[in-house]
Amino acid sequence: MLHNIVVIAAGGRGHRIESSLPKQYHVLNDRPVLMHTITAFGESADKIIVVIHPEMISLWEEQCKEYDFHIAHELVAGGPTRFESVKNGLNYIKEQYANLLTDHTAIAVHDAARPLVEPRLIQQSFDRCHQGEGNVLGVKSVNSVRIGTPLSSQTVDRNDVWLIQTPQTFPAEILMRAFEQEQQPHFTDEASVVEQMGYNIYILESNHRNLKITYPEDFIIAQMYLNSPC
Repeated sequence: MLHNIVVIAAGGRGHRIESSLPKQYHVLNDRPVLMHTITAFGESADKIIVVIHPEMISLWEEQCKEYDFHIAHELVAGGPTRFESVKNGLNYIKEQYANLLTDHTAIAVHDAARPLVEPRLIQQSFDRCHQGEGNVLGVKSVNSVRIGTPLSSQTVDRNDVWLIQTPQTFPAEILMRAFEQEQQPHFTDEASVVEQMGYNIYILESNHRNLKITYPEDFIIAQMYLNSPC
């Protein structure tokens, strides 16, 4: 039997949003951002693990009551970095669901601040992982791209450039083993951690709707997407 688990990284403090309240707890349309994100995985994930900043647990529990939110999920305290937060989530899975850690289990990691990811893409990501293709979502660059510094740079063929999103989905055993490595500065996402072991990363083409809410204006863009059909 195939199993799908998602670890939602919600431990950030959202400093760039210019608010004392992290972005995942701001209301988008009719409910907090994190609720949209959890809902997107409601049909495809057997277990939803939300890694949350310890100081935000009580606030989140209050929001769940206020918005009558009942999609099953489990909370895990995050660490000081994304790597450590995801590792905490994976360790929780080891402790609580060791029976699910088989060759038939896929684990996705997703940004809490990507609330508009389409369920069909989530399912495709899980399906490809079960077919042996650990993968990330991404969109091709529509801009010209240069690599370098303000003083010296060179152009790169934009057809070879992908802007990477989440979810990033891998066989459970691969992801667990990858996070046994020591944290490195270049570990900016789960793919970079897995890649360090020599594992090939497949890209599943996504769309710009799956934006990451980072700046205040991103809420306006997300609202526009919500007001328009997929």
